[in-house]
Parts: sequence; C-alpha cells; structure tokens
Amino acid sequence: MKFANTLTASISAVRFPNIHHSIRFPLKHSPLCCWGRRTRMSRSPSNSTIRNFSSSISNEESLVSPKPKQQQQHPWLIVGLGNPGKQYNGTRHNVGFEMVDAIAEAEGISMSSVNFKAHFGKGFIGNVPVMLAKPQTFMNASGQSVGSIVSYYKIPLKQVLVIFDDLDLPFSKMRLLPKGGHGGHNGMRSIIDHFKGSREFPRLRIGIGRPPGKMDSVNFVLRPFSKQERQELGFTFQQGVEAVRILLLEGFNKAATFVNTAKPMEQLS
Repeated sequence: MKFANTLTASISAVRFPNIHHSIRFPLKHSPLCCWGRRTRMSRSPSNSTIRNFSSSISNEESLVSPKPKQQQQHPWLIVGLGNPGKQYNGTRHNVGFEMVDAIAEAEGISMSSVNFKAHFGKGFIGNVPVMLAKPQTFMNASGQSVGSIVSYYKIPLKQVLVIFDDLDLPFSKMRLLPKGGHGGHNGMRSIIDHFKGSREFPRLRIGIGRPPGKMDSVNFVLRPFSKQERQELGFTFQQGVEAVRILLLEGFNKAATFVNTAKPMEQLS
C-alpha cells in the first residue's frame, strides 16, 4: 500500500503538475522509507483525478502495445486426377495420382484417410498448410469430390492446384498455367462444372504423348508406361515436387518459370 501511494504521487507529479504541490509527505515518515510509520497525506487526490489517471495509463498501454490481428490462412488444395482400382495403377491416365503420391512422400504427408470421396491427407509444405486429394469417383466425376472439399473448407480457387495428364504435351513435359479450359479432359470438365463454370484455378499438366499410329486415344491413356518411360517419369515427378514447393512458398510466377523452362531428362544426359 505504501509503495502504491508512492507510485501514485510520483506519476501524478509528472502527469498532473497542477496537483502534485498539494500532496506532501513529512520527510521523516516518507513512504519511500518502507519501514517507517504510515502517515496521512494533507490532501488526497480526488476520485475523478484517479479515474482520469487510470484511463490515461490504459490508453497509453493500448498505443504502445496494440494486439495484432490474426488472419486465418487458407490451406492449399492439391488434387491429382486418375481412376481408382488396381487395373488402372501405373497407366498414363493416372499420372495425376502418382504426382500427388510423390508430393506426399517427399513432404511426409499421410494419404491413408478417405474423405470427400477421395484419398485425403493434410500437412504442411514449409509453413504453408496443404491438403492432398486423389478423387475416387472415377475420372469423369472428379468434380464431385473436389467441389465438396473446396466448399467445405472455403478454399479460394486460386489455391486449388489440379494435376492431370495431357495428350497434347510431349511425354514427361510439364506446363504450369494459372487458369484455362478443360482441353477435352473429362476430369477437368467435371471440376469446372462443379466450380460453377469458373476456370480461374491453376493446373499442372503432365505430358503423356500422342498415341502411336491409329491407336484410339481412350485405349492409349489406359496403357501402362514402358520401363524407359517410367525412368523418365521419375525425373519429372522430382521436378514436379520442387515446382509445388516453389508455388506455395515463392509464388506462381517463379514456379511457372521453373516448370516451363525445365529440360527433360534426356536433354540433361
């Protein structure tokens, strides 16, 4: 109590110069001497003065150390397209699945749960929250799964990366684009439909080449890769993992430059 009186008198002398002369302590029994006998002040500060003083201290504290507002960080959703079932494992149409598997392995993200009709995993790439999904609805209905995830977690479309196979790109070549149409790909068509026609989301296209001769494209995309193609594809997946890291941590432009200027493995050997 003695210390509190001392503090009040000292601060009042600084902040209220008109009243501090009216507050006097006998030198012999000054509150600064913590073991002295308590004395009464000749005149006490009024209640209004104390209230004004407390209010000014609170205002100063709020100006000195304002509490920062915490903004919620939306996760990224990375979707790989493909068909479920062992008969489709390792086929050209499922490179989206394999790319997501490569990302999950590199970043230590488990894909063991099943949610939203998809094999699903949550984790971080650097300090960025991320969700990985492989829709199990079959390719032509991929939008059912992807649309549900986006709606439930309120993910901005600019943070939804879809990875899929592309017949129009040379084998193992990748392209990262900020938006675009479905290009005849039924999985992408389904996703755009469930996004209410919006095409404003990034996509990573992985080239699987054109069918040889007069082979039907439907049969071609369901064929497995050769041993040599599989080796080249492993290198492509490594580049894809790095591209995703750059995208999430450094932005789209740097990631697109990395992907779109990358050389295939055969040109590096």
